[in-house]
Amino acid sequence: MKDETIVLHHGHRRDESTTSVTVPIYQTTSYQFNSTDHASKLFSLQELGNIYSRIMNPTCAVLEERMTKLDGGAAGMALSSGQAASAFSIQNICHSGDNFVSSTDLYGGTWNLFNNTLKEMGIECRFVDPTKPEEFENAIDDKTKCVYAETLPNPKLNVFPISEVGSICQNNKIPLIVDNTAAPYICKPLQHGANIVVYSTTKFIGGHGLSIGGLIIDGGTFDWEKAGDKFPMMNSPDPSYHGAIWSQAAKPLGPIAYILRARVILLRDLGSAMSPFNAFTFIQGLETLPLRMERHCSNAKQVADFLNKHIKIDKVIYPSLMDGVHGDRANKYLNGGYGSLLGFELKDGESAGKKFIDSLKLLYHVANIGDARSLAIHPASTTHSQLSKEEQLQSGVTPGYVRLSIGIEHIDDILQDLDQALNKT
Repeated sequence: MKDETIVLHHGHRRDESTTSVTVPIYQTTSYQFNSTDHASKLFSLQELGNIYSRIMNPTCAVLEERMTKLDGGAAGMALSSGQAASAFSIQNICHSGDNFVSSTDLYGGTWNLFNNTLKEMGIECRFVDPTKPEEFENAIDDKTKCVYAETLPNPKLNVFPISEVGSICQNNKIPLIVDNTAAPYICKPLQHGANIVVYSTTKFIGGHGLSIGGLIIDGGTFDWEKAGDKFPMMNSPDPSYHGAIWSQAAKPLGPIAYILRARVILLRDLGSAMSPFNAFTFIQGLETLPLRMERHCSNAKQVADFLNKHIKIDKVIYPSLMDGVHGDRANKYLNGGYGSLLGFELKDGESAGKKFIDSLKLLYHVANIGDARSLAIHPASTTHSQLSKEEQLQSGVTPGYVRLSIGIEHIDDILQDLDQALNKT
């Protein structure tokens, strides 16, 4: 099936007990075992099935299976938020004393998670400038367990060099984890050298600003067994699950050692489970993801062209307008879609940025992206306000910087609102 068909049909044709075409909301905690032998097989991982909704749920499973199929992966796991997905992706293979390497260009919440919270747990994050891919090699040592990056980082929007860094990871026998929140459907990181993909489903996958959620997709391409002692959490007996060795235990089930461990250890113990109702809303959003992304990208390109010609704007940050290497990467990885996120810098700085936001009538002023509605924010006075001026500039935020997430409204209405707001700055 093609992508547009996968998001509508994969993983569920009808509910077997009721013949319902729409995926039911399985609002339940527990599941009746067929027998004691059946229960024993489930708990010993001889077969996969429902045990308890903190660990798996049939509604969540359809979302997991569809996104896994869409991305070309081996298995997926739904979580309560994108932050949980980012944290689990690292914690699943790193313990105290280990380190991982990350791109400096990250969502602010992920930066804080890596730079502070994981650090307090004894896991070191080493930040590297993604404009210099060769420096990832220099940051890797014997204790490095993975590299983490964002496809289209917010707010800089410089497309990450997935294949270049993926080759470095492969040579060093460590996986590349890519957050693809900002570019689902238009980018497939697993095809370019990533091993694991994470999402905040809150954004484009849901698409309607209804629910908080996250996903991890295991590409099934990293050979944990071959990596040997480098990954004791995969290749040594796990006392938390009856001495299971995950690289071995997963073999009868497929190349899913990574996601299997994440599900039956981290999700079981930490409990960051996606609710079945939220999974249901994400499935509704996923069904129209290809259509929405096409409209998002089309509208955003027209907005970028409009802003690029406006007298009050110094600079427009949008992948399709980028010159040189960044434009080349956008063409290589984003399949011509470029995304719906863009930024611009106003000539009159912070006061103009605030005035622009306060003058908007159609666009919403919210701390979110990927909504069907067009959204705007002035990071210097909101999400980045607690940072020093130097830290703001390092993150790509200037006093006059405004970030837009362009929705699927009629383009004339979007441009009219931007124009009237700019005229008041």
